[in-house]
Amino acid sequence: MNPNPYGHCGPGYHDTPASMTRRELLKKCGLGLGMIGLSSLLQKEGLLSGADPLGVQALSPMAAKVPQFPAKAKRVIWLFINGGPSHMDTWEYKPVLAKYHGKNLEGFDKYTGFFSKEVGSIMQSPFAFAPRGESGKMVSELFPHLGEHVDKMAFIHSLYSESNNHSPALFMMNSGLPRTGFPSLGSWVTYGLGSESEDLPGFVVMSDPLDRGLPKGGRINWSSGFLPSVYQGTLLRQKGDPILNLRRPEKLSENQQRAQLDLIQQLNRYDQEKRSNEAELAARIESFELAYRMQTAAPEAFDLNAESESTQELYGLSDERCSHFGRQCLIGRRLLERGTRFVQIYSGGMENQRAWDGHKDIKGNHSQFAGETDKPIAGLLTDLEQRGLLDDTLVIWGGEFGRLPVAQVGSLKPGRDHNPHAMTVWMAGGGVKPGVSYGASDELGHKVGNDPVHINDLHATILHLLGMDHEKLTYRHNGRDFRLTDVAGDVIREIVT
Repeated sequence: MNPNPYGHCGPGYHDTPASMTRRELLKKCGLGLGMIGLSSLLQKEGLLSGADPLGVQALSPMAAKVPQFPAKAKRVIWLFINGGPSHMDTWEYKPVLAKYHGKNLEGFDKYTGFFSKEVGSIMQSPFAFAPRGESGKMVSELFPHLGEHVDKMAFIHSLYSESNNHSPALFMMNSGLPRTGFPSLGSWVTYGLGSESEDLPGFVVMSDPLDRGLPKGGRINWSSGFLPSVYQGTLLRQKGDPILNLRRPEKLSENQQRAQLDLIQQLNRYDQEKRSNEAELAARIESFELAYRMQTAAPEAFDLNAESESTQELYGLSDERCSHFGRQCLIGRRLLERGTRFVQIYSGGMENQRAWDGHKDIKGNHSQFAGETDKPIAGLLTDLEQRGLLDDTLVIWGGEFGRLPVAQVGSLKPGRDHNPHAMTVWMAGGGVKPGVSYGASDELGHKVGNDPVHINDLHATILHLLGMDHEKLTYRHNGRDFRLTDVAGDVIREIVT
């Protein structure tokens, strides 16, 4: 007779091994071991689908998943040009600025930017433009190396945002909303596709390494929000070991460490059986195992000495001006080819002269940061193409907003204030139509002129290239199905092959 007439959840029941019947014990052990074995086989055969009908995904939340439809791109490297690069000084040629240089912009709202008391007259670009590539794309002199790759790029010149302030604009560009608490694009991508590496993080972030600080908003920019924490970005440290505690303590042997971890995981798995809906517990289990595997895999991935001298030169590692960013781009490529799904690299730190935030001396500011990034990014594109990785790697270049066509005065050398109404982003590889420009700002670069693109549209396009429908990639939170693009977003099909 069953001593507990209320079943497994009634009073008096204690879910411990001592209280199990033989049938329950066989059921738990048999199905548990079977599921572990099945999930391993399915994963290695590439049959572990996103639908996960057998529930084996919980055993490894970062297991690679089959996209919803055939994907153009398998992985992403996002070169985040932090601070707000000026579109009319980089990639969108505006010759009319020279015609009206020194004249007031009639009807201009002085609160468009951030400094309403420092609004000056229309200012021409301090940089010369010239046609580059077979497409004849007009490119600023800031990019002598990247200009060689314009025929690989698809430019979006009509992108706009919703905030003129760095933090909300950064949140908007990263998560689709100008508020905190929502998952970043990298988190949505790894949630939807998992990672192809069992030994490295699926989503990696590198901040500016020259003691310029993190971008405004800090780690929120690569947060997983309400998604399980296993999908948040892993920030690589700027100095010392890229990841803390990557080395095993000297007094602990490999067998001892493995035994400790096995015990912890055994207890966690047992607890998970009783709390199968707790995503954070699954994430913690995965993090322990990943940390152990990274002790071997990560040092090798970060060892740039394994690269040839010609490859290191390609990324500018011998050039003091750009070597720091070149190292990050090269690490990014090494991570991608080892299965990391999403890499985000920030150029520029906190604000103003420590980022592409050219309030003062736009010429000096952009010359400095373009000089740090031009050769490394061009080297990255060349390297990816030579290795056959560019076809299925999506490369993204862009910041959180653009700059205004009027000068910001108040300093010895004029700059440009924030402009959320127009900016330029380009993408290359991964199913992007090469050598095209989509949309445009008006003749002065003030506001979108035609074919407006909201950030939700940009995100929808990125997910589409990765084989995911932005309307179907959802996560239930607080009784509602959320998605990266909220309740908007259209794929920009004109730039997709």
